[in-house]
Amino acid sequence: MPAKTSRLTLFGFLAPAVIALAVIGVGPLLYAFYTSLHFFNLTKLKKIRFLGFDNYSSVLTDPVFWEAMGRTFTMLIIALPLQIFIGLGIALILNRPGLGFWRVLTRLSLVLPMATTYAVVGLLGQVMFNLKFGVVNQLIGFIGIGPVNWIGDPTNAFTVIVFWDVWQWTPFVALVLLAGLTTVPGEVEEAAELETKNWWTILRYVQLPFLIPGLVAVLILRTADTLKLFDMVFTLTRGGPGSATELISLMIQRVGFRAFDQGVASAQAIILLIITIILAQIYIKVFYKEV
Repeated sequence: MPAKTSRLTLFGFLAPAVIALAVIGVGPLLYAFYTSLHFFNLTKLKKIRFLGFDNYSSVLTDPVFWEAMGRTFTMLIIALPLQIFIGLGIALILNRPGLGFWRVLTRLSLVLPMATTYAVVGLLGQVMFNLKFGVVNQLIGFIGIGPVNWIGDPTNAFTVIVFWDVWQWTPFVALVLLAGLTTVPGEVEEAAELETKNWWTILRYVQLPFLIPGLVAVLILRTADTLKLFDMVFTLTRGGPGSATELISLMIQRVGFRAFDQGVASAQAIILLIITIILAQIYIKVFYKEV
């Protein structure tokens, strides 16, 4: 009887959170899947009809969809390694003894970029990279470089959103990897330093095994965040010029809320979710097989 009462009490405490997660998370997902199987245009609600997987086949054969996916993965391939390498460098520096107050100050300053919302970061980028009044053009003007059209040029605009994403989320990577470095036993590091002074050897064979869990978390979280990145790019470039910075999330928004084709947009979102899950499983299998 007490065990049964205990289980009921536990269920009573957990039920509100489980119900909230189901309503907020599972409910919209099921509705999106339902919508993706239908012709569902917000301007033609009386013509809703079941299509099966026709929306999925049209999305998978749409070159515009794959171009947006290509831009998204290009950003991921460039930004994620930069965030990891720079973040690892910052973590190694902060892990060194003797920094004292500066270590605390640096850790606090690292929180500021990732505590800023995506939309504010995008608006800040608009101000900083403005062609006529931006502080970036004013700074490079001091070394004799003329004003650069950062947001109006396709290549420059893509470079800006990559740089801005690296600036905002490298501190997050640094803090996660720094937490991993603090779990390395001090006596193990001291023994390794007695054997060799080569920092790479110590990093590879002593510190890296303790960094793998944090590294996998960074890969999964940052991959998911990049694949669904919307706010910063939308406020900074609106996906332009042309379609130069139209990532897959912006394309889904355009199809669903500008063309009002909710069926196709839902199919695109479901495909993006499947790709994200596959990448997460690959990360876990590749990096965790040695742990």
